[in-house]
Parts: sequence; C-alpha cells; structure tokens
Amino acid sequence: MTLDLKTAHRQFVEHLESRRRAHATIVAYSKDIEQLVAFLTNAGKKDILTVSREELEAFLKKLAADSYTPKSISRKINSMKTFYRFLKTTGVMTIDPASDIEHPKYDVKPPRILSKLEYRALRDACRGDVRTHAIVELFLQTGLRIGELANLSLNDMHETELHVAAQEGHIERMVPLNRAGREALDAWLKVRAAGAKSPALFITKTGRPLLIRNIRTAIDRYFKVAGIEDAKVNDLRHTFIAHHLMSGTPITTISKLVGHKRLSTTEKYLEFIKDKPVDHVKLEEL
Repeated sequence: MTLDLKTAHRQFVEHLESRRRAHATIVAYSKDIEQLVAFLTNAGKKDILTVSREELEAFLKKLAADSYTPKSISRKINSMKTFYRFLKTTGVMTIDPASDIEHPKYDVKPPRILSKLEYRALRDACRGDVRTHAIVELFLQTGLRIGELANLSLNDMHETELHVAAQEGHIERMVPLNRAGREALDAWLKVRAAGAKSPALFITKTGRPLLIRNIRTAIDRYFKVAGIEDAKVNDLRHTFIAHHLMSGTPITTISKLVGHKRLSTTEKYLEFIKDKPVDHVKLEEL
C-alpha cells in the first residue's frame, strides 16, 4: 500500500472538516502539514509510509534554523502528531514516527490580567462603538472564549443567560447574563440589521458573520486607544476569571461558568492572583 504526501494531507483536512473542527483550527493544521509536505517533497520523499522519525526531526531542525520560536515549533509538533495519529487510526500506517518526538521547552508567560482602571478604560474607549462595546462587555461579564463568542447566534440569547454550544472539545453550557451584559447586547440589537440573512449574533455592516479575526482587530484597536499595552483578546477571559476569584466567587462556580474541563485549570489562576489586592467587585461592575 502506498499513499502520496499530498493525498495524505488532503485526507487529513477532509477528516478535520468531517469532525466539524473550527475553520481557524483546520487552516492552522493544514498550513503546518503543507509545510511539512513541502519539506519532505524537497527531500525527495513521495510516499508518506517511507517517512522516518529522523526526517521529521530534520524538518524541526530546519524550523529552528529559520528562527521559529520554540512555542511555534511546539505547535507544529502538535499538528504533526495529530496528522500521524489520524493516519494510524485510519489504518494507513501501523507505526507512528511522530509519537516519541518531544516538544521543546519554553517559558509560558502568566496570563495578562487587566486592572480595574484598565478594563474601565477599555470600556470607555469603545463605548461609542455599539457592536465592539457589546463584545467587550460579553467577554468581561461571561469569560467566553473568542471562538465561542464568534459562534453565538440570535437563538442562543435568552433573557438572563446565553447558550454556549459545544465546540472544539469545549463543553456545552448555559452562562448567566448579568445586567451590564444584557444592556450592552440590547443596545447592539437595536442597531443590528434586522433583515440580515445570517443568524449570527454579531455581524458586519454587510450582514455577514463577524469572524474571529475581525473581533481581534477591533479589540486590539481599542486596547491602543485605551493605552493598554501587551494585552490580547483572551486576556479579557483571564480578567473575568481572576477578578471573580479575587472577589470570592467559589472556584467550582467559576470553573463551570468558563467551561473548564478540569478544576485544576481554574486553580492555576490562584497562583497568578496571590499577590494582588482583594477586590470585592460586583458582577455588574466588572
């Protein structure tokens, strides 16, 4: 049995699509494996079954020589391992040459937790932009992931809670919607195009779903306007978790709200807030 590299790549992408993985995830995996296939092809390889661990490691050494960071290389290793697990699971190959490849070590920066002054400055900066203000409020009031927020539809909205669909291994859940979040959403719905064909909660001026990259761009712009440095969209989720821990919300409640599979994931935030002053901020004030 033989299987050329490009066919293996195509079948892998089709598999991801059949599993309804997020578009951004499929694109990332596809590009990583496309880069691997290009390297192996240049090395004279045609059949995926003839690729050895040594050749995979040569690819990783090439990445390091091309100044890829350890974190980026680690991500590509994840893609590679997922690719080969697919090939083994489907019976294409019996030996997985990527199984024992180790990830490079690198320092993981602690999450960026916005101070009260910073998140208030961000809210003030985008208050005139009804759509972005609603998005920022949802992040700060619910701790949603960016993919979960982008995936929200009008049908997911309820009077006092939001339905968050299962996505990318993240669990389905209902998230409470407090007054601040509800008011921001109501303001957005008043100007949202009622006749838009897309059921997405957040849409563009042309009525198309607002993509993850659109959300990142908008919030990054307001981070700059607010004078907030070294912050990213996901830091709003970190801020939600950290400030609720500091205000005394039970860790089990927070873990359930943000959709952590393991309580230990939420517990890690205790280390990040141990030297911060206690902040008894109410939900509506966050």
